[in-house]
Amino acid sequence: MGAANVIPGVSGGTIALITGIFERLINAIKSFNITALRLLLKGKFKEFSAHTDLIFLLFLFSGIGIAIISFAKLLEFLFEHYATYVWSFFLGLVLASVWFVGKTVKKWHVGSVSSFIVGTAFAILINIMTPASENSSLFYLFICGIVAICSMILPGLSGSFVLILMGNYHLVMIQAVNELNLSILLPVIGGAIVGLLLFSHFLSWLLKKFPHSTIALLTGFVLGSLGVLWPWKTNLTETFGDKLKVIGYQWHWPQIDSSFWWAVLFFIIGISVITITEIISKEKTKT
Repeated sequence: MGAANVIPGVSGGTIALITGIFERLINAIKSFNITALRLLLKGKFKEFSAHTDLIFLLFLFSGIGIAIISFAKLLEFLFEHYATYVWSFFLGLVLASVWFVGKTVKKWHVGSVSSFIVGTAFAILINIMTPASENSSLFYLFICGIVAICSMILPGLSGSFVLILMGNYHLVMIQAVNELNLSILLPVIGGAIVGLLLFSHFLSWLLKKFPHSTIALLTGFVLGSLGVLWPWKTNLTETFGDKLKVIGYQWHWPQIDSSFWWAVLFFIIGISVITITEIISKEKTKT
């Protein structure tokens, strides 16, 4: 998940879904409620840890932190010199995951098929939308916090990319962060906290009430985001302060040369990694 968050436009939620920890993560976030607060205030740390699945979260977020620190420089180098191959590898990885995650939908009925189509269409729409203009009103900043955090949780959606689309990436992530402008940051943080708690409850409810349709919807999100991973594209960028951010893509077909066949090889390796992971996972489940 940490490595995915370093990759432009890729969501850590996608990796959580691929690796089968998505529902556990949502339930762990949801568990930070009044009961958890009471256990903490009473000093019942063991019960608090069990209630919130704290060990799982600590290991998960430690891994994310380590990956972000260790992979950032490596991925920066690889994207600078071998971008097509990196994108090809991740395209194979995520494309294979769509198949394997989709297979976990036990019942493909009207609801699950409709959810899959809606999820796919929504993710495609997000990736081709034109960024809005900047808006510094408190209510809009609060909404930005809600939408950004929900996007970070959902597979196939990037929180920073959604902030760009909402027109407030520069205002929030550049100006407010660099200047520690609390009048901007507090509404966004407030929205993020509210969004995280409410959305985790909502997603948990959906996964329990409509498991097939929900997984189908999330699979659609991942499928619809594949355009971001297409190896042969030109990034459309915009400068935000001292940062250059991708605001869209111009896709094109590849030339059939040696680099194309290397890209195909890395695409196959990406598919193989997910396939092998699935085989190992099934063997462990049997034992």
